Amino acid sequence: MLDQVTGMRVFVRAASAGSLSAAARHLGMSPAMATKHVDALEQRLGVKLFHRTTRKLTLTEAGSIYLEDCQRILMDLDDANARAASQRIEASGLLRMNVPLSFGVRYIAPLIPAFSRRHAKVRVELGLTDSMVDLIDGGWDLAVRIGKLMDQSVQARRLCDCTLLVCAAPAYLEERGVPRRVADLTQHNCLGYSLSPLGGAKEWGFGRDASIRVPVSGDLLANNGDALLAAAVAGQGVIYQPDFIVAQALQAGQLVQLELDQPTIELDGIYAIYPPDRRPPAKVRVMIDYLVDCFRDGVSRSQSHAQPANGPGDGEL
Repeated sequence: MLDQVTGMRVFVRAASAGSLSAAARHLGMSPAMATKHVDALEQRLGVKLFHRTTRKLTLTEAGSIYLEDCQRILMDLDDANARAASQRIEASGLLRMNVPLSFGVRYIAPLIPAFSRRHAKVRVELGLTDSMVDLIDGGWDLAVRIGKLMDQSVQARRLCDCTLLVCAAPAYLEERGVPRRVADLTQHNCLGYSLSPLGGAKEWGFGRDASIRVPVSGDLLANNGDALLAAAVAGQGVIYQPDFIVAQALQAGQLVQLELDQPTIELDGIYAIYPPDRRPPAKVRVMIDYLVDCFRDGVSRSQSHAQPANGPGDGEL
């Protein structure tokens, strides 16, 4: 079946030029193909659009009515195409970005003002949640994910490394002693993260491949790292959390990193992901380029980019 939109374009051009051959030349097709398009359009509609003679075309009454509608529809279509194409050239419009709660509050939100100063036509909607959301179903343009990417269909760019650390407050360690081996954790109050099987309520994983599993128990289980951080700083127990959660507390001396006999887990990394589109809109490209630049030296240096500065270029992904 011939394309109806192309048929409408042939019809409008032929009505203007008074000739199917002239319409064919303008649209880069043969006169025979132009004729087929108009014939298919008339067959689809069930009416004649032209009175045809060997010398000229004239519109029928139905053709005159249809011409006005076609001109309006094609103009709207061309405008829509132009607006969509401009999204790939100039960064503009609403950018919906989904980010894990603690990481988003600590490291993404402070970066948004500088991004907005550089890209004034982009409006950012920041969704903060530790729950895994579907990009397509949720209408998200972009998301940040920590650890192994479970959905292999998405496109991704790595932002930085991420390592889990075992930490506790000095007051807790003074009272309960300092664990030296992972097996010693069985004797401590281990505060679990409910969204991870590697640092949850019943066991913690160690070794580069998380093959060493240690049974643990504790009196607090939470689905947010900052809640566990607050409890640990207050001396409630031991936590096993990403470095970006505990970094500031370690620097301030509120927590102590425990050196155990087995290495902690190095997560796959922190990634910016977006739907499987080979040519994402400009608003997505510039945000990802910006984040890659901000995190090029890791999360500890990303805060320097929160200050007014010239951002990265608008390169392709």
